[in-house]
Amino acid sequence: MQSKRRVVITGMGIVSPVGCGVDHAWAAIKAGKSGVRAIDPGLMDVTEYSSKIGGYPINGTEPGQYNPDAIVDPREQRRMDKFMVYGLVAADEAIKDSGWTPTEEQDKDRTGVLIGSGIGGMQSIYETCVELHEKGPRRISPFFITKSIINMLSGHVSINYGFRGPNSSVVTACATGTHAIGDASRLIAYGAADVMVAGGAEAAICPIGMGGFCAMRALSTRNDEPTRASRPWDKGRDGFVIGEGAGVLVLEEYEHAVARGAKIYAEVVGYGMSGDSNHITAPAEDGNGGYRAMEAAIKDAGISASDIDYINAHGTSTPLGDLAEFSAVKKMFTGTNVSMSSTKSMTGHLLGAAGAVETIFSALAIRDNICPPTINLEDPEEVTVGFDLVPNVAKEKTVNYALSNSFGFGGTNASILLKKCQ
Repeated sequence: MQSKRRVVITGMGIVSPVGCGVDHAWAAIKAGKSGVRAIDPGLMDVTEYSSKIGGYPINGTEPGQYNPDAIVDPREQRRMDKFMVYGLVAADEAIKDSGWTPTEEQDKDRTGVLIGSGIGGMQSIYETCVELHEKGPRRISPFFITKSIINMLSGHVSINYGFRGPNSSVVTACATGTHAIGDASRLIAYGAADVMVAGGAEAAICPIGMGGFCAMRALSTRNDEPTRASRPWDKGRDGFVIGEGAGVLVLEEYEHAVARGAKIYAEVVGYGMSGDSNHITAPAEDGNGGYRAMEAAIKDAGISASDIDYINAHGTSTPLGDLAEFSAVKKMFTGTNVSMSSTKSMTGHLLGAAGAVETIFSALAIRDNICPPTINLEDPEEVTVGFDLVPNVAKEKTVNYALSNSFGFGGTNASILLKKCQ
């Protein structure tokens, strides 16, 4: 069997409710600032919806605001769903941050793209269904299919930058971003590519996205207190807050990165996957699936649970999910010195983009030796007492290893394990 090559992170990009651009988003996260707000009528009319809040980027030209026109031609944007534009903006930042601009044909052939989405072009599907119903099939846009399908985001990145290596996508609900990074890292580890652009993007704040999650009673209805609505492990939690954005990373084979003098944020040392085989939306109460994903990531890294300093939890602020994940973590990490927080308390749940954004936050926790907080944790569940959930204020701590968890509908689980690169 071929030995594994080392994989490192050399570039990162973010579009998020707490800021666009890694520096802006990370500053907000460290400060415990929420990006959850009332959904603006310009985004969609939520009058008839039970949940009227969300986390989404703020448009504008000021630093930290979302300005897609600076990256993607407005004419081209009309041929894309919003999740694709989010992904292209995040990818552009990540690629520029990495400094990787291959000009040789063989380098282009060894650079691939693997960016996923949990749901894809929901807004485009909704608008086209309305158009079809009201005006008939002749009015359907010739770009409808390419605006809607998920792998087109990877396709656009490949075309725009001339990357001709592995080109794929992942669709695993809320585990998408983490699976994309894990799968891309293995393509590098086993020699199929030297560089991969990987991550996730989502834009589900639209009538059918909001309507579907409201019908499931999955969303928080703390509409009068948006910034306090996402509250993982707090007794007052009542569902997740829907979010939008994208996270993209440039992954690179270690020797390749060193040879060109690239900066390295962290090393990807472990990747674990599992299936719950339990229920289409509810995890097993004991968190067995999440436990096995973490166990697989730790085994892949060749370390023990006691080596891990920080966990960026899936932590969506749902009554069942939070306790199931905590049960798995408690079983795995009791007796260790690990700290765990949920940055979804600030961003809301970015669905297919969440795992990628949270992997970026985990890499920055390693770089800066800071555990970001879980805000709104005012009345924690009794079972969590005595466990460090980094309540409300960021914590300085040496972080040599960080684990990031993502779990999705259908019982799909993923864990990524990062290490400070020596």
